[in-house]
Amino acid sequence: MTTTLVLPDAISREIGNSARLPLESAAVILARRVGMGENVRLLARSIHWVEDAAYIERTSRHMLIRPEGYVPALGLAETDQAIPIWFHTHPGEDGVPKPSRWDQKVDEDIADLFRLRSGSQYYGTLIASPRGEDIAFSGTLQPEEGTETSIDRIWAVGDRWRFTPAFDSEIPPVADIFDRNVRALGPAIQSVLGNLRVAITGAGGTGSAVAEQLVRLGVRHLLLIDADDLSASNVTRVYGSTATDVGRLKVEVLRDHLTRIAPDLVCEIIPEMGTLKHVAQALAGSDMIFGCTDDNAGRLVLSRLSTYFLLPVIDVGVLLSSDVRGILSGIDGRITTLTPGAACLVCRNRIDMARAAAELQTPEERRRLADEGYAPALGQTEPAVVAFTTAVAAAAINELLERLIGYGPAERPSETLLRLHEREISTNRCAPREAHYCHPSSGKWGFGGGEPFLEQLWPVL
Repeated sequence: MTTTLVLPDAISREIGNSARLPLESAAVILARRVGMGENVRLLARSIHWVEDAAYIERTSRHMLIRPEGYVPALGLAETDQAIPIWFHTHPGEDGVPKPSRWDQKVDEDIADLFRLRSGSQYYGTLIASPRGEDIAFSGTLQPEEGTETSIDRIWAVGDRWRFTPAFDSEIPPVADIFDRNVRALGPAIQSVLGNLRVAITGAGGTGSAVAEQLVRLGVRHLLLIDADDLSASNVTRVYGSTATDVGRLKVEVLRDHLTRIAPDLVCEIIPEMGTLKHVAQALAGSDMIFGCTDDNAGRLVLSRLSTYFLLPVIDVGVLLSSDVRGILSGIDGRITTLTPGAACLVCRNRIDMARAAAELQTPEERRRLADEGYAPALGQTEPAVVAFTTAVAAAAINELLERLIGYGPAERPSETLLRLHEREISTNRCAPREAHYCHPSSGKWGFGGGEPFLEQLWPVL
């Protein structure tokens, strides 16, 4: 089992800044626990600092705190149905983020109090020390009954995305095949790529190009979602496909191709629509998602997943415009990044809500509604060319690398628009609509699954 603590950018910055203070600092982090198979994710929702007046003693190596410094946060944990994580720092670049004997005694003394006052069956711990621009950490999740488990990784998401393994993690050496990558990205980023769990919805021209680039970059954990079979016209765009693959599932064709490139690749496939509840639940166990489908209903799901699970999504769109003669008049690409603080796809008007509603109906109901004029007709064949889908896929991969490495503008845009026929690139930022689920005031960041899952209705097939 792997446990990941997911931190919105604001909380991540507060933790990093506190680790750089000369004195030990403490806080209670409130997080929702969600289990996705073998993956447990702790979604941090808020952090509550011990006020200066509550410290009885406080040095660079020791602190003693009055109960009023942390008890109020436990009441908030009960209200929020969250796990309380007792966080403190071990200052200094040479600080060791491991529990001392004093820390262990404190944990024994307060664990039951934290569980009782919060109503949670879990008590969590987290210790951080500064390491350059990042932190080193150790952490645990201690159930009331059962075995204590370690927090294995921290995934911080916002304008920058930071992946940090636990302090005592064994990091395997980078394979020689990535030598050219390492010369450009550095060994740390190469290691991050190898540990990221990436999902891709859509295994067509754009999705297959994204997948191949990810694998050649060093990503070794993939989840591919697509319900369609490979058609003859797909062969001109879907990477790894040949005429002999026509009629096979796209995800099978792509998986087989990718595992030939990287035999050590862990590639799970789900040959179903992303609009099904169990598929969305599988996606929620990923570190990030590439949305590579024209399915409007699927985009609605990705948009909610991003907010409710603090799950970065890079949504990709390609639109080719041509006249009746087949002469191109427009080549447009869009890369929209969903992350805490950025507007969702609904706020951006990147989803056709009428089409999304129609896509959630059964095929028979869709035809009836379209015939009666209550819903748009679906299934039109749009133009597509491998050169253009690949170019937009590469721009999406660049977005991932930029957020991991940190190059580019300090205030990163949340959307890139490519007008390839005019050789123009533009970017923008868009804030969430007031009171919408993606707005910080909604309380939906890190809310988790709940029932109904993502607080939406799901089609019954």
